[in-house]
Amino acid sequence: MFEKIETGIAATRAPLSGTVKVGRIVRSAHIAKTPETGELVTGDIECQARQVFSNLRQALEAAGSTLAAVVQIQVYLIDRADAPGMNKIYREFFAPPFPVRATVVTELLSPGIRLEILATAVCSLD
Repeated sequence: MFEKIETGIAATRAPLSGTVKVGRIVRSAHIAKTPETGELVTGDIECQARQVFSNLRQALEAAGSTLAAVVQIQVYLIDRADAPGMNKIYREFFAPPFPVRATVVTELLSPGIRLEILATAVCSLD
């Protein structure tokens, strides 16, 4: 069974867990919301991406992991034109060797959300 991680990021009303841990594996999903209130951060893709990756860092640290231990990320964008801006911010948070990544352009459920991510990390890099 998995363990839900309390990250300090405001919970959503949707029936889901934002961050879970199974053994040494951590799975974490994020949108650009303010951790304290859960309100969506408005702004361009760079503003939203910076919040998303900051939230991911906070969640991973709560689970006993780090951004350096991320092995895979799935990125969902609403607009192909947002890819360069997302990549710019991505490079601020991740360094080579980069995690395995898939980027998909799709419609997201809530208005105003420009991206959503799902990341997989390990708790130690033995």
